[in-house]
Amino acid sequence: MGTEERDVCLPLSCLLTHILLHQNTLLCRCLYLTTNSFVCVCLLSLFFFFKFIFLFCRSISTSGWRLAEQQGQGSQLITVNEKLDITTLTGVPEEHIKTRKVRIFVSARNAMQSGVKNTQKWKMDFDTRERWENPLMGWSSTGDPLSNMVLAFSTKEDAIAFAEKNGWSYDVTEKRVPKPRVKSYGANFSWDKRTRRSAK
Repeated sequence: MGTEERDVCLPLSCLLTHILLHQNTLLCRCLYLTTNSFVCVCLLSLFFFFKFIFLFCRSISTSGWRLAEQQGQGSQLITVNEKLDITTLTGVPEEHIKTRKVRIFVSARNAMQSGVKNTQKWKMDFDTRERWENPLMGWSSTGDPLSNMVLAFSTKEDAIAFAEKNGWSYDVTEKRVPKPRVKSYGANFSWDKRTRRSAK
C-alpha cells in the first residue's frame, strides 16, 4: 500500500462513526479523496450495511415499545375473593401456626430528634413465650424461634393480610393520632395561664 493510500484510508471505526453522524456529506468527501476503486466499494457497502442495521434496530425498538404500551392499556387486574393460605408451603411447624398470636401496632414516638419518624410503619411482633434465666450470669433465654422478631409494613391492611396468609390470629392496636394544641410563647409569661411546670 502506497503512502497516498495509507494517508487516505482512515481507521474503519473512526470513519464509520463519522459517516453515520454526517452521512452523505462526509461519505462524498471520502469517495472524492479516494483514488482506489476497491476502497470506494468497501466504503459504500459498509455505509449501507450499518445504515440498514441502524434503521432495523430502531424499528424493532419502536414496535416493541408500541406493543408494550398497547398491552398495558388493555390489561386488567384480576381480584380473587378467596383468602390465600400459604401455611402448607412455608414449612413452619404447626405449633407455631395455630398457637401463635401476633400484635399489629404502630410504635410510639420517641424523645429523640427523629420525632415521628418511627411512627410511619405498622409493625408486627409475636406473643412472648416462657423464658428462663441463667443463675450464673442473669441472662434470659428462650426456645422460641419467633422471639424478638418484628416485621414492618406500609399499611395496616398489608399486615393483616400477611397474618391471615400465615394462619396467625392477630390483634390490632389502632394508631393514636395526637390532637394539636394551640401553643404560644407569650403564654409562658401570662399571669392567668398555668403553663410552667415545677422541676421539684
